[in-house]
Amino acid sequence: MTTVLVVDDQPLQRYGFRMLLDSVPETEVVGEAAHGAEAVRKAAELRPDVVLMDVRMPGVDGIEATRRIVAAGDRSRVLILTTFDIDEYVYTALRAGASGFLLKDARPEELLAGIRAVAVGDAVIAPALTRRLLHEFARLVPPGDDGSAEDLRLGSLTDREREILVAIGKGWSNGEIASRFVLSESTVKTHVGRVLSKIGARDRVQAVIFAYDHGLVRPRAE
Repeated sequence: MTTVLVVDDQPLQRYGFRMLLDSVPETEVVGEAAHGAEAVRKAAELRPDVVLMDVRMPGVDGIEATRRIVAAGDRSRVLILTTFDIDEYVYTALRAGASGFLLKDARPEELLAGIRAVAVGDAVIAPALTRRLLHEFARLVPPGDDGSAEDLRLGSLTDREREILVAIGKGWSNGEIASRFVLSESTVKTHVGRVLSKIGARDRVQAVIFAYDHGLVRPRAE
């Protein structure tokens, strides 16, 4: 059973999400919030597995609410829902610690699968969409700032794990990594898990950001 807190300033949106999530036995809506401040309070009180977070809300928006929820260190993971496929709001929310994002027009099965994935620690961004996110990230990184100062986390990686981290940073899926390095997907999954643990990343999105911050991946010339 995956517990969910639904956060949206539109009552009809919250109602729709609740109806969908309560229609399947694998998920349970434990609460709703109409703005970011309420989301932070209820996340601390209810400790849901997943917070389904709108971005644009009055008062404390979804980005600041995400930052506060993640900073609290509880187990709740944040899945951003937005009407935009990629913009600076979503980018900033991911930097704040969200585990991924989906569009509000996602199919019901995509939303349910996304919630389940986030609940077990995976990131919910398709590889192609990740690459678009990386392009936006690269645009916002100051020129010459490779973030590659000495970092013990990088030094703890084996050569293979460093290669895997670079591949994650390029937005490759496990299948693509397995094909490129002639490994089984289960072996790749093991490597990915070790990389995330060593660099202190909650999920693949955080690993992507880490790779860019440390200059392991740079944008291709368009």
